[in-house]
Amino acid sequence: KIGKDTVLARIIKLVEQAQGSKASIQRLADLISSYFVPVTLAIATLTFIAWYVFTGNFAMALVNMVAVLIIACPCALGLATPMAIMVGTGNAAKKGILIKDAESLEIAHKINTIVLDKTGTLTVGKPNVVDIVSIWGSSLSEINKVKEEREILQIAASLEKNSEHPLAKAIVKKAEEEKIEFLKSEEFQAIVGKGAKGKILINNRPIDVNLGSITLAENLNLDISKIKSKIDELENQGKTAMILIVDNEIKGIIAVADTLKKETAEAVEILKNNKIEVWMITGDNEKTAQTIASQIGIQNIMARVLPENKVEKIKELQKQGKIVAMVGDGINDAPALIQAHLGIAMGEGTDIAMESANITLMRGDLTLIPEIINLSKKTISNVKQNLFWAFFYNIAFIPIAAGILYPSFGILLNPIFAAAAMALSSISVVMNSLRLKK
Repeated sequence: KIGKDTVLARIIKLVEQAQGSKASIQRLADLISSYFVPVTLAIATLTFIAWYVFTGNFAMALVNMVAVLIIACPCALGLATPMAIMVGTGNAAKKGILIKDAESLEIAHKINTIVLDKTGTLTVGKPNVVDIVSIWGSSLSEINKVKEEREILQIAASLEKNSEHPLAKAIVKKAEEEKIEFLKSEEFQAIVGKGAKGKILINNRPIDVNLGSITLAENLNLDISKIKSKIDELENQGKTAMILIVDNEIKGIIAVADTLKKETAEAVEILKNNKIEVWMITGDNEKTAQTIASQIGIQNIMARVLPENKVEKIKELQKQGKIVAMVGDGINDAPALIQAHLGIAMGEGTDIAMESANITLMRGDLTLIPEIINLSKKTISNVKQNLFWAFFYNIAFIPIAAGILYPSFGILLNPIFAAAAMALSSISVVMNSLRLKK
């Protein structure tokens, strides 16, 4: 792509957008400042009046009033939040974490529940065909068995070459590797959460073909008792089993497996150690989901979830009072990413997922998720430090500038020193914010 559509241009846009946005804690600071400024003006006016009334010295009264105005200048207050947010989001971008807005960075450390989509998030997202099973099994000779398996793969791949689903791509890839000739297909239709159907031309005759889950076979009123044990066996191994149905007759089974990312178990362990409840959401059946979840230490599973139902699952957790983050990479994850308190998209996923999410991980490294939470904690802590010292600085020095120490100690605050002190307060906020880079 070119111009504003390149990955680099989009990264720049996201970082600029985040650094220019306001966190809710900033809005609180703005609200306090809206009262602080008029109160300061009132104190400065009263300082002038008091000094002029009691001393009759116009110049001294004016100097003390100016000292109050200078020392109370809320520059540090204005810098406190955006400076920390700017450093925090810039630091995140260096690590491959693109944060869309300041509010997302602020809420990340409050997350207590995280929902991880399986395919493409926990797994590599590039499944491979690992088993092709002919239902006639051992009754076939070895030569005929191979021929039958190639025929099963040929029909399935000819149907699925029209699909964008990762499992479909795995079947097509396997057929290409085996140098199998594709048959002509027509009337392809994806059946959401169940499989696909269409017609394959065999000897110029259109044949009805379905490929998908047990649910798809049951919906066609087919007897699956003969293959149930084999499907259970495959699913217990963490494989996704798909039934090939030709002319309303079960022809065979194709099993596909997706490998887990090497850092998945480590990331899950870190999240659990941070007292975060981890869920896996998948369209796979309970057995397959349980097998995969057990390998990475996840106890909470949402299985057989159709794409359109992912949003409802997020809502169910939110109704329990949980602050939920959703992590996904596909088109069908986009609504759930929007619904969650914090949506996190994998950078190698679809554009719509990245547009819908609050945070995008440029690398598919799940250990970046605990990094987001840690960065959020440190950034918000830094903001609070900045705000405290900015407020404390102004509030503590206003009485001194007004001359409260003069009657007892003869001390007045020269406006020049007040200006230096005010500048130093801003510098201290900047320096404190820059600590986040370390």
